[in-house]
Amino acid sequence: MTPSPAGPTAPRANVLLRVVLQHRTELRTAAWMSLVIGVLMLVPSWYMFEVYGRVLNSRNATTLMWLLLMVMGIYLVIELLDLVRARALHAVAQGFDQKLKQTVFEAVFQANLKRLPGGTTQPFNDLKNLKDFIASPFVTSVLDIPAALLCLVLLFAMGPWLGVMAMVGAGVQVVLIVLTQRRTMPLLTGAMAASIQAQHYATNTLRNAQVIESMGMLERIHARWIKRQHHFLQRQSDASDYAGITSAVAKTVQLMQGSVLLGGATWVMLHGQLWGGAGMVIVASILGGRALQPLAQLVGQWRLFVSARDAQERMNKLLLDFTPPGPTMQLPPPTGRLTAEAVQATAPGSTQRILHNVGFTAVPGELTLIIGPTASGKSTLARLLVGAWPCATGKVRLDGADVHAWDKAQLGPHMGYLPQNVELFEGTVAENVARFGNVDMDAVKAAVEAVGMRATVEALPEGYETRIGEDGAVLSGGQRQRLGLARALYGNPRVLVLDEPNASLDAAGEQNLLELIHRLKAAGMTLVAITHRNTLMPAADKIVLMREGQTVAFGPRDEVLAALAKANEQLRARSVAAPTPGPKLAAPGATA
Repeated sequence: MTPSPAGPTAPRANVLLRVVLQHRTELRTAAWMSLVIGVLMLVPSWYMFEVYGRVLNSRNATTLMWLLLMVMGIYLVIELLDLVRARALHAVAQGFDQKLKQTVFEAVFQANLKRLPGGTTQPFNDLKNLKDFIASPFVTSVLDIPAALLCLVLLFAMGPWLGVMAMVGAGVQVVLIVLTQRRTMPLLTGAMAASIQAQHYATNTLRNAQVIESMGMLERIHARWIKRQHHFLQRQSDASDYAGITSAVAKTVQLMQGSVLLGGATWVMLHGQLWGGAGMVIVASILGGRALQPLAQLVGQWRLFVSARDAQERMNKLLLDFTPPGPTMQLPPPTGRLTAEAVQATAPGSTQRILHNVGFTAVPGELTLIIGPTASGKSTLARLLVGAWPCATGKVRLDGADVHAWDKAQLGPHMGYLPQNVELFEGTVAENVARFGNVDMDAVKAAVEAVGMRATVEALPEGYETRIGEDGAVLSGGQRQRLGLARALYGNPRVLVLDEPNASLDAAGEQNLLELIHRLKAAGMTLVAITHRNTLMPAADKIVLMREGQTVAFGPRDEVLAALAKANEQLRARSVAAPTPGPKLAAPGATA
């Protein structure tokens, strides 16, 4: 992980806060608008004071009309300023989303690639929650606190005891905020974690709907999901109950505060310590309510804050673990010499060694066949050859350059890869074959023709523009595999790595694949194939024999096969020469 800008020894820096603070201008605008709105909100109190003091005493209707027009104009100004504040906060939220959405996508992709935590769709929900939070009532309530303090100062100016009464109410609200924080935050955090787990369980389970249906597992799977869902709902219910109580108490305190200050101001006036007469009594009541309003809203919106805080922590951890790709050197197009140099590897996120000192070289115009028993590390080696996984030690080099460090946007057009589990994407046939880049229909048709799927594709309802559904749902297993092979061939790459390319093919498909490999060899392409079948053996030039993550043999096909046959013959000979154990004597009393 690269050190944060604060320095390599800095604590876990808040990446998201740095992004928000890049919009200081909009934040200052929102803060100033809140302060001005708070000051203008005092005008209705002044209006009331003037009506009770000046208008009722003078009985002047003209004065009343002008005062009314003035206060109506102030209300319009307040609404306009509130709109400006909302637009400023919305601009911050939009800028936050624009700056982070690509980074979040790349971080989630990298977490999936490396099998790290965070490789789910949850970060996208977290990004939306944080974007919405920036322009939420909780944030506007925080911005209203300076205006609330101004009301508190005015109450002290009107009478010290009025200020003390307001301070007592504010203290109660602060205590409620602290209690809400201590009690509901663990519950809400636990509820959110349980909700995410239940959602992930449901998503991952429903992907295997056919297995669940065919084996009658639905009831048991549903019961397990219900158990997770109940855990989430119980925690959420407990948090909502407590938050509802504290929110109700906060609103009650705010309502009572108005009456308490009304009574207090009356008492102060009766003792001759309140200037302004009866109008100031009502003004004091209004100021007390405004002084507590932001705090009461914070208590009521605390659940929103907890949700945003948890989303921020998850997102911050994801982005701190994300290493953005640095600048790469532009390399010339490869000629196709692929070399594994004493490669050792583990699966991302694991310490279990899968490959041990694997080494071989594949050259243009040849097919290098990788064979070996199950769990010998063949698919892991394929991932290393295309640069999807890093090597623990050693290097995989293409024309002498490290494949994993090579800029994939630059390397991709020169590399074709067919994984063991073919992964197609929602989109048209042409888009999938063209790797979702600019579709060159001539190249798409050439690739589809090469794998023998032209008639199949043209028979689809919309031909090459047919949408194949998520993971190629409208295609059969063999069709998905051949379409994946067409994607690997698109653009005539220099290197082609195939992992079990004939696993879902029938005899005709295997024969077509064999003929295709002969044509690609003649065109000078470097081919590496992993297979458990002998179908591709006639086309093989070199063989890599693997066992338990190690290269047992590597060399020309006939030499490796001869050595393997000789080893098997010696093994059979030793087996025949070994003494055969005699019949065991039955235990006393046992029947034959």
